[in-house]
Amino acid sequence: MEIVQKYTIGFHDVLRLFNTLPPSIEPTATGHIIEQIEMVKQIIANGYAYEVNGTVYFDVEKYTKEHNYTILTNRNLEELLNNTRELGGQDEKRGRLDFALWIKAKPEHIMRWPSPWSVGFPGWHIECSAMSRKYLGDQFDIHGGGMDLAATHHTNEIAQSQACNHTTPAKYWMHTNMLTVNGARMSKSAGNGFLPRELFTGDHPLLKKGYSPMAVRFFMLQAHYRSTLDFSNEALDAAEKGYRRLMNAIALLDKIVPAKQSNIDINLEELRTRCYAAMDD
Repeated sequence: MEIVQKYTIGFHDVLRLFNTLPPSIEPTATGHIIEQIEMVKQIIANGYAYEVNGTVYFDVEKYTKEHNYTILTNRNLEELLNNTRELGGQDEKRGRLDFALWIKAKPEHIMRWPSPWSVGFPGWHIECSAMSRKYLGDQFDIHGGGMDLAATHHTNEIAQSQACNHTTPAKYWMHTNMLTVNGARMSKSAGNGFLPRELFTGDHPLLKKGYSPMAVRFFMLQAHYRSTLDFSNEALDAAEKGYRRLMNAIALLDKIVPAKQSNIDINLEELRTRCYAAMDD
């Protein structure tokens, strides 16, 4: 819990620095074990899951007979099967694409809760479906996430929600593209990843200086959510200059005095409101 608290507080601190409103609801997976167990029960009752030695698996083959499992990515099911690795310890699954809804905990596993099937813990995907269902209903408008989640995590979210609630969880899926640094994908192994605070302080070998949180936010807002966002000193410098020009222009609005006669209707208050609204977006 100390680790969770540490990073939750850090996340909120960064939100404040970016002048971003916090979420109205921030549910945690460990706080909704009951809801996840109830959802697994319903999926089993509807005939789309089976239990083996205390672990519950989603039956993808059964699901594909009645639904389009790859509706989100339009990938070929045979291709998915051919690209699926045979993993040790998963011989008990009926199909290679089947995924765990509930996992029986080994003696050394820290996470463990009682369930009708075993003392264990939820699978990776079920937490998102259970929590969104509780707070947003069986179906809601928009589901976001990185594009790397579409093929597996979000595909399985759709399947288990459809199997439980008889409807897809979201009407629209918005997948953000990857972050790159000087044209290379940002990753821990490459050593080119940095934290928001390092962007602000410049305390990173790849950064020549620090940038204000609002300049960084202005930089990120210039990219379409489905486009790659490439960090570089040159791009951040350009964003810093652009943000400064925008702020200078807003500051000048109060000094503009319309002529007594003009064929153009200038509503300074409306213009000022629109400028600030653009920054808030």
